[in-house]
Amino acid sequence: MKHVTTLIASLALVLAAGTVCAKLPAPSDEAKAKADEARAKTAHGDKLGAFQLCRAMDKVAGDHAAAARRAGKPASAPTATPACADPGAFVYVPQVAASAPAAPAASAAVVSAAPAKK
Repeated sequence: MKHVTTLIASLALVLAAGTVCAKLPAPSDEAKAKADEARAKTAHGDKLGAFQLCRAMDKVAGDHAAAARRAGKPASAPTATPACADPGAFVYVPQVAASAPAAPAASAAVVSAAPAKK
């Protein structure tokens, strides 16, 4: 009896899942603009995090080399790395969408291809 109840419950869940999988409407222009700004803000945050990590690694490497010199140990030759690039403050400049060329109004002139009935 327990297996039958479990089977019925799982069947009901499967049938209910079909109604949940509805297609969402297309986002509005305002929602797209907010999403673009959020994407830009996230990308800037990633660049800022990479910059801070780069500076921290440079500091740790410098401290390690200084400690090795104080201890009288030979320090390994420094590895050439690119300079840390500061991304600066976050500034969002929205991109203006290029408008598509206007289609000719010929479609409004075509009324019907079928001959008129008399």
